[in-house]
Amino acid sequence: MECVFGLVGKGFALVVADSSAVHSILVHKSNEDKIMILDSHKLMGASGEAGDRAQFTEYIQKNVALYQFRNGIPLTTAAAANFTRGELATALRKSPYMVNIILAGYDKETGPSLYFIDYIASMHKVDKAAFGYGSYFSLAMMDRHYHSNMTVEEAIDLVDKCIIEIRSRLVVAPPNFVIKIVDDKGAREYAWRESIKDAHISAA
Repeated sequence: MECVFGLVGKGFALVVADSSAVHSILVHKSNEDKIMILDSHKLMGASGEAGDRAQFTEYIQKNVALYQFRNGIPLTTAAAANFTRGELATALRKSPYMVNIILAGYDKETGPSLYFIDYIASMHKVDKAAFGYGSYFSLAMMDRHYHSNMTVEEAIDLVDKCIIEIRSRLVVAPPNFVIKIVDDKGAREYAWRESIKDAHISAA
């Protein structure tokens, strides 16, 4: 029951993801961070098979860093999105990654942007996006309340509305969410929304 969603506001973009690591009917942990900080001004929220998600997002992060190391300049958000889409497309007919991605970034020239990239390598630049079962509710809330000049406070209020809706309407709802934001000051963790914490129990 994964859920990853994001939106673009006035001078920033943010990505929200649930933090449940599940397999079949088992919950392995409830504090899994599914939003990768690619570089100083880019975020990648991912949903999908846990192994594919971890491997692919780390692969993209290291290649973005390698490009900057080799060329002395970072990739733009659009270039990083196109590179990511290209890697998914290349793998599609060999050993496809079951990963859906929301990529957010901030560029000095163009400002904030958000890209929707799914597991079959289709890509769209959007103002708001969502993946997973929670997308049914988060997209509905964003369609109703989103506007392009949202402040950070308005965006976080909308995020909270989406999380409340997901928790109350989804049959098996993830309890915890992480929120990360990117703007002219960089990419960073903004907040967590937790309803349960992992219990660390040691066997005797």
